[in-house]
Amino acid sequence: MYLVRYSEIALKSEPVRRRWEDVLVSNIQKVLPGVKVSKERGRIWLDGPVDPEKLRKVFGIVSFSEVEHCKLEELNSYILDFCIRSGLENARTFALRLRRVGNHPFKSQEKTIELADLILARFKNLGVDLDEPEATVYVEIRDDDVYLYRNAVKGPGGIPLGVEGKLVALFSGGIDSPVAAWMMMKRGCKIIPVYADLESFSSVRTLDRARAVIEALRAYQPDLELLVVKDDFLKRAVEVLRKKDLENYTCILCKRRMYRLAESVAKEVSAKGIVTGESLGQVASQTLDNLFVLDDCASMPVYRPLIGFDKVEAEKIAREIGTYEPSILKAEGCKAVPYKPATKAKLEKVLAVEKALSRESEVAEVSTSGPEHNDGHADQGDDASKDI
Repeated sequence: MYLVRYSEIALKSEPVRRRWEDVLVSNIQKVLPGVKVSKERGRIWLDGPVDPEKLRKVFGIVSFSEVEHCKLEELNSYILDFCIRSGLENARTFALRLRRVGNHPFKSQEKTIELADLILARFKNLGVDLDEPEATVYVEIRDDDVYLYRNAVKGPGGIPLGVEGKLVALFSGGIDSPVAAWMMMKRGCKIIPVYADLESFSSVRTLDRARAVIEALRAYQPDLELLVVKDDFLKRAVEVLRKKDLENYTCILCKRRMYRLAESVAKEVSAKGIVTGESLGQVASQTLDNLFVLDDCASMPVYRPLIGFDKVEAEKIAREIGTYEPSILKAEGCKAVPYKPATKAKLEKVLAVEKALSRESEVAEVSTSGPEHNDGHADQGDDASKDI
């Protein structure tokens, strides 16, 4: 039997707490289908073949313990057998931690002393150390039921996956975007990861890396699937930027296009925003000026959980959650990155470039419909060139 604890859920109003508890129970059952799950206020009980590694990745769980159960009237004799089975005799010092829920004729401190005396009488070489014991015996009394355990395994914490709705995550498969997606999962958001497959500039290796990272993240969100969106915008943009000697704006235009692709997907799946792995000042497109320009193109919230992190901090989380190794698989960088990308892009100039690209796309579309329309729209394309 396992005892599962949550913390943040307990702080919510009664209706929210019950709803979030139910979601947490449902999420546990999805990863442990053969386990019987029951609950009472503040505690969830699991009975059956529990896989602790899977339990460690269920958001909303702050910790869990494998426990033994007895009735309150059996406790004094049962605790000695429990200590023998759990190897307490191999320790030199111990502490006993008791938690009591319900109405009882004794006080917690009195019962703690009583049980500790029984253990000390049985294990003569054992001493008490309440600050840094070699071993700890935990006793949780809930009315007439008692649960004993020796340790608590840390869970991921946070709130249950799905209680806050959906977000679309721009997903490259590098170190930062998976960590950003994971952090929003921890805050209750189901993630729809989107990989922008940019014609002529993406590589099979990079896509394979992204898929490998998704496999690692699926331990936290079992239904996670990578959505690959093919797009030729960057190919067209690079051609125009080269003509206008504005190649330093390539990354900004590319990122704005990715935001729009993510927003399109978000609207289709009823998501409430976009997640990115951007960190302030980390690369050229992530300066304060450039983030301002990027946000201009989005009509829904853009969440950046790593905005104040440095690379070392992001890597630390990546290692802890299991995405670091697949994230550093060999992959090719973007072939469109200019030698000196703009770090202080001007919104007015970006909008003018996008306007020109839009008009040139119109020219291309009309030219395929018949020669009689080419002249008028070609003039519009020439006018657009003057906007830059």
